[in-house]
Amino acid sequence: MKINLKHGIDQLVFGMKQNDVIAIYGKPNRNYKDEDDNIIFSYNSLKMRLTFYREEDFKLGYIVASSSDIELFENKVIGKKISDVKSELVQKGITKFTQEEFDTFENYFNEDNWIIFQTEFDEVVKFEIGAIINDKDEFDWKFKS
Repeated sequence: MKINLKHGIDQLVFGMKQNDVIAIYGKPNRNYKDEDDNIIFSYNSLKMRLTFYREEDFKLGYIVASSSDIELFENKVIGKKISDVKSELVQKGITKFTQEEFDTFENYFNEDNWIIFQTEFDEVVKFEIGAIINDKDEFDWKFKS
């Protein structure tokens, strides 16, 4: 499954509604609300969690993935050393990361593309991508219904 920076993953595009996602991937294994009343879809086979923002008319705005099938610039990311992932990204002009540590985990956040690589023991275990916020401080929805 291809990561499409600033757009989503695979056929998931930021701005989709729940019915758009169900039409492609079927009903989620879990469907619940978080503490902010956002709707969360969880797909076991895809190893993805999708967040539909309540304050944005329940549009898809955030994806968390841990499938070994996800690729960024045709390179797998899950299970790789973070140093290898970062060196591959340098070749694509992605160089700025904010690093945050907690317990045995570290997050590497790139704000320009709103992506996070979560690592444990120096290996990427989870990838997160969010919809981009534009200069007007609004979400830049990519899905055109």
